[in-house]
Amino acid sequence: MAGVAAAFGLLASPARIRIMWILSQGESDVTGLAGRVGVALPAVSQHLAKLKLAGLVASRPEGRRQVYYVDDPDIAATIGAMITLLAARAGESSLRRRLDRKSA
Repeated sequence: MAGVAAAFGLLASPARIRIMWILSQGESDVTGLAGRVGVALPAVSQHLAKLKLAGLVASRPEGRRQVYYVDDPDIAATIGAMITLLAARAGESSLRRRLDRKSA
């Protein structure tokens, strides 16, 4: 259970979840990630270092830059499932609020 808690703790950062989500869609370098995540480049680098140490992402050199990719597809799939679930619930909640207003 400690390992599970540690993994959830690592992913408790919205920026790290977003990085994992973006990388699950395809590879990217730090500059591309910073633009898509909306976080400063040094912060993205720090997040990537933590994700890399945890074995969730890996990198490979491509010319003078490092390209990052998901190294644990199961975690990426879990994040995707959670995003889908929460989005569906948010939509359901929004629908319920609209229906409640109409019936009032």
